[in-house]
Amino acid sequence: MIHWLLVHWWILLAAMVLGLLAGIGWWQQRAQRLQWERVQQRALRYGLAQLDALPHLQFEFAVRDLMRRDGCADAVQVGGQGDLGADVKATDPYGRRWVIQCKHRKNGDRGAAVGTPELQVLNGTGRPVHKGDVVVMVTNGRVTQPGRAFAREQRLHLVDRRVLGQWAAGARPLWELLPMLPPPRKPTAAS
Repeated sequence: MIHWLLVHWWILLAAMVLGLLAGIGWWQQRAQRLQWERVQQRALRYGLAQLDALPHLQFEFAVRDLMRRDGCADAVQVGGQGDLGADVKATDPYGRRWVIQCKHRKNGDRGAAVGTPELQVLNGTGRPVHKGDVVVMVTNGRVTQPGRAFAREQRLHLVDRRVLGQWAAGARPLWELLPMLPPPRKPTAAS
């Protein structure tokens, strides 16, 4: 066998060249696919009617995908039974940990408003259990006045129908739409 390879060395060389070319082709295809996925993510947009039509679980995935679009590569949907008040978790490009509770209303702003009880659950777990820097309630509906007052007192961020519409349809990340966010955890090019 070794003697045959020594005599026919060019076959071994040709096999190595073909293997190298196949590897380069695979790598280029993979790079193009990843680039296309990034382009698709950046182009992700939702209208409020689309979000209203989603089932609750798909609404959570839509929120996760919007966070990914905005640069939170680790955004994950974690909601479900026993989620302890978190449906989506993510880390923004500034190092801040986001904990998001989603309240999807089948009838949008005509559905039941998010009130203080839902915000109390989020407040009780968002920072101490999930270690969130930015704790957010996202709804395709509305939030009661007592709920808004409670959120202000507890430094909870609210994404109601109006803010959700801006975020989902636009190219601005959520952290540019919300007031009074904690400072970045890591240095940025602007700092």
